[in-house]
Amino acid sequence: MHEGRWVVSRAWVRELTGASPATLARWYAQRHAQPQERRHPEIVDTVGTTHYFDQQAVESFWAAWQQDVGTGRLGAAGRKPGDGRGANGGVDRAQRDQAVRVALAALRGEGGYRRGLAVRLARDHGGVTRSWQRAVAEARALYEAEASGAATEGL
Repeated sequence: MHEGRWVVSRAWVRELTGASPATLARWYAQRHAQPQERRHPEIVDTVGTTHYFDQQAVESFWAAWQQDVGTGRLGAAGRKPGDGRGANGGVDRAQRDQAVRVALAALRGEGGYRRGLAVRLARDHGGVTRSWQRAVAEARALYEAEASGAATEGL
C-alpha cells in the first residue's frame, strides 16, 4: 500500500499481462506517445530498485490495451509464430525459398559446396550476403540429403 492505494511491481504486471521485461520497459518508455486510455501508468513509489504502480491504473491500462490492441495474454511478446526461418507465411519466406532453389542449383552445377558461394550469389543476384549464407546453408542440407539418399539407393 502507498498513500492508501494498492500498488504492484513490474513482476506483478508481467504476471498479469504475460509481457516480457522488454515489452514492459517499452510500454513505460513510450507511454507519452500513447492515447491517455492506453498509456502505461506512472511510477507511484520506488523501494530500492523496484518500481511500484497503482494497481487500479495498471488494470485499467491492461483492459484498454486488450480492447484496442488484442485480447488475452501476449504470449511471446505478441509476435507471430513461425519456424525461426522466416516462415510466417509472408513474402520473405517465398523469397528465401527462391534463394534456396538458386543456391541448390549452384551446388548441383558445381558438384558441391565451394567457399565464397554466398558472396558470389549475392553479387550475381543481388541482396545481402548474410541472406545468401542462410539460403546456401539450407541448400547444402538439401544437397547433402540428396547425395546421401542417392548413395544408399545404389546399395
